[in-house]
Amino acid sequence: MSTYFATILWQRNGAAFTDQRYSRAHVMQFDGGAEVAGSSSPHAVPVPYSDAAAVDPEEAFVASLSSCHMLWFLHLAAKAGFVVERYEDRADGVMAKNAEGKLAMTLLTLRPRVDFAGEKRPQRVDIEALHHKAHEECFIANSVKSEVRCVPVF
Repeated sequence: MSTYFATILWQRNGAAFTDQRYSRAHVMQFDGGAEVAGSSSPHAVPVPYSDAAAVDPEEAFVASLSSCHMLWFLHLAAKAGFVVERYEDRADGVMAKNAEGKLAMTLLTLRPRVDFAGEKRPQRVDIEALHHKAHEECFIANSVKSEVRCVPVF
């Protein structure tokens, strides 16, 4: 078992609070030392109370899933003897009401485009199998109730 840590730091900085007119901007600190500007989504809380340039939880969720899938794909491709030169995923998540009537990320779509190098090149069926296995192994995908799709870009 492993434990992962993140610190979320928000401060009022003298702003009014009970009238809901406070900044949702905050800092996300990760155990390796990285700091990322965070905020609520401008889709949920309007600017200026949200910072559109910061990462919101919904974007972080999509990125987390995409990153996990990619890391598994790279591992599996290397294990199969394929050399990955470049991997890009333009993933998205849809926020909608779920079966319980609550807002949730109800659909996540990964669109990975993978470029290979070397003499051993995978066929389309190999790439699809690698993505399928990566999805099965992805810790984040295994942790969510949302439907997760992977649509490789060729």
